[in-house]
Amino acid sequence: MATAIVASAYGGPDVLSAVEASVRQPRQGEATIRVKAAAVNPIDYKLYSGVFGTNPDSLPRRLGQELAGVVTAVGPDASGPAGEIRVGDEVIAYGRGVSGAYATELTVPADAVLPKPATLSWEQASGLLLTGVTAVHTLAATGVTAGDTVLIHGSAGGVGLTAAQLAILRGAQVIGTASEARHERLRHYGVTPVAYGPGLADRVRELAPGGIDAAIDTIGTDEAIDVSLELVPDRDRIATIAGFHRAADSGIKQLGSAPGADPGTEIRSQARSELVSLAADGKLDVVVAATFPLEEAAAAHELVAAGHAGGKVVLVP
Repeated sequence: MATAIVASAYGGPDVLSAVEASVRQPRQGEATIRVKAAAVNPIDYKLYSGVFGTNPDSLPRRLGQELAGVVTAVGPDASGPAGEIRVGDEVIAYGRGVSGAYATELTVPADAVLPKPATLSWEQASGLLLTGVTAVHTLAATGVTAGDTVLIHGSAGGVGLTAAQLAILRGAQVIGTASEARHERLRHYGVTPVAYGPGLADRVRELAPGGIDAAIDTIGTDEAIDVSLELVPDRDRIATIAGFHRAADSGIKQLGSAPGADPGTEIRSQARSELVSLAADGKLDVVVAATFPLEEAAAAHELVAAGHAGGKVVLVP
């Protein structure tokens, strides 16, 4: 038996609890993983908040979409994107069929399993892929390439900081919005920081007299959308993963799982191996803002829902 976190009702983090759960033996093309760390993402709490409906047939709901751990069992033909999976392998898992990562052990499809980069801790590795593939999607959607100047709203968060690192690797200049407390961290990664608030567009103009070529919004505020529209001439090079209330009327790209958004399924799937390779080579970092014991998932969700964690939040069984 394993310990797993479930949402027993729709509502806030107080509906979460730890329960005993059976661990299914892996069938063909599957692997069982002892979880060392499971990343928390906004989509996790949205699933039981009522944002996507309140179908009682979906309860109780297991939570968690990405993890890092050690393979404890494999079924026949258990091969992932990097090849054969063996018992004892240190791995990360994210992709179609990974659900219920908030657990001590879980069986997942082998095609969602990739090698854990040795350069990352268990906590960092668990948070590499979901934000990573989202970041790759934002850069692809806005056509970021060498020589571009990119404005990233929320650049100190999980998706924002990954997108910034990847954009810089592509040869772009990145200007990132963040609170003053995060500016030194952004400079460490090569990002030019700028504070939120009134006058943001003018401050960005001062930092980028040649103009802004593309903008990526990871926070969904009206300020982020308005400033992006004001500074980027081509609306096709503005994308949001959060500001869906404004995107359709503004003519900018909506990315993600919300109704009407571009899910970028193929881009995101292909990005996983690239992200693992970059992390293994020491070219991509994951900032962990906080860790919680598995049984304190509710507290972890409260921190993530507040929107100011400043990096990945991770559960450790």
